Amino acid sequence: MGLFERWKKKPEAPPPPPKPARDDEDVSVYSHMRVEVTTKDGQMLFVAKLMYPQRHTAELHQYSEAEIPLLKDCSEAAALPVHIRGYHDRFRKAVYMEGFISPMPNHIWLVSHLYVARVGNDRAFFRLDTDLPASVTKFSGRSAGDFPCRLLNISVGGACIASEQRYWEGDKLLLTVKLMEDRDSSIMYCQVLRVIEKEGEPFQYGCRFLELNDADQDKITENIFAAQLKSRKGSQGS
Repeated sequence: MGLFERWKKKPEAPPPPPKPARDDEDVSVYSHMRVEVTTKDGQMLFVAKLMYPQRHTAELHQYSEAEIPLLKDCSEAAALPVHIRGYHDRFRKAVYMEGFISPMPNHIWLVSHLYVARVGNDRAFFRLDTDLPASVTKFSGRSAGDFPCRLLNISVGGACIASEQRYWEGDKLLLTVKLMEDRDSSIMYCQVLRVIEKEGEPFQYGCRFLELNDADQDKITENIFAAQLKSRKGSQGS
């Protein structure tokens, strides 16, 4: 029995009223924010862009047009309670929202009873731990050239890499990595923020991404979440 079959057998009841938002909370500032949508028990549903947020409503535009098994039985009459988590690049804050979603055409979801549960500094849910082959290019100065490295983790704002090559804080690098085998490589311009040295081990570099336009950010975010979803499915099946 699927998620929605179990849920829909319960007596119909209207969603609870929205929790009061802070008087100074302006949800419109979160428009175009990339978000992760999960069920109340933490099951991943999809990744979307939050569009047209108003006081207690918004739209979620899916990045992928793939059908979502957990939502295949969802109807307009049966809104599903969800968690919506995003990271606001300008404010550098993680945003946690809750609401009820129901389907609209063209892989768009209407969010009702939307409210901001909290805003904090945590962006860990956007960070994907990896151990992938990658390459780094430095175009001039010390250590100029193209060298292999390992991608240790990646987030919407930066990455951590390991390399035998010596770089310094402030160095600007071009990082190339394929996050998933069935997707194109991601190419990111970044700057070294910190250098971690451990005896007998490769250097580790914490880097932040530079000069990413919206299309680049969307592509990286979609790839990160796709890889996260694949990783979660693998761990659930093991």
